[in-house]
Amino acid sequence: MHGRCVSLLKGVSDVVQGWVAPVTDDEAFVEGVLVTFDEALVSLRELIEIHVHTHSATSRHSLRERYRSAVYVTEKRDLARANEAVTALQADFSDPLLTEVCEFAEFKPSDPNMQDYFYTDPGRPFCQARIVPKLERLLDRFNEKVAEERKVVIKESGQHDQ
Repeated sequence: MHGRCVSLLKGVSDVVQGWVAPVTDDEAFVEGVLVTFDEALVSLRELIEIHVHTHSATSRHSLRERYRSAVYVTEKRDLARANEAVTALQADFSDPLLTEVCEFAEFKPSDPNMQDYFYTDPGRPFCQARIVPKLERLLDRFNEKVAEERKVVIKESGQHDQ
């Protein structure tokens, strides 16, 4: 066991932070999360929508190679569904979405001390600068999808008033 994150979203049963690679062998590992979810509670499309609206999915920032905007699917049947979702969600943005849909190949979990990074110490400078703005966008747009116990932690950190 490499350590897991407590789920932030309703319907997501497991999240593991780490490094992910697609099937194409010319791609390097990039930071990502392995998400296990119940499609009856949260759909693949909803997870993709949450991703593109909270993670700079149109920005060509300098760290794009390390922090790719991508959806890695484990089932070939989900490739078309994920691509359709990204295409449909483009209507929400004036700039092109950079989010790629890739077939999942391999995952390497991060060290246990990196799992659940925000919730173990939300006051860290990185958390305040990078994670808090994403959580604020998440709560503003997808509040009903966030697990109640996680909302409490965000509110107690003094970062978001709901």
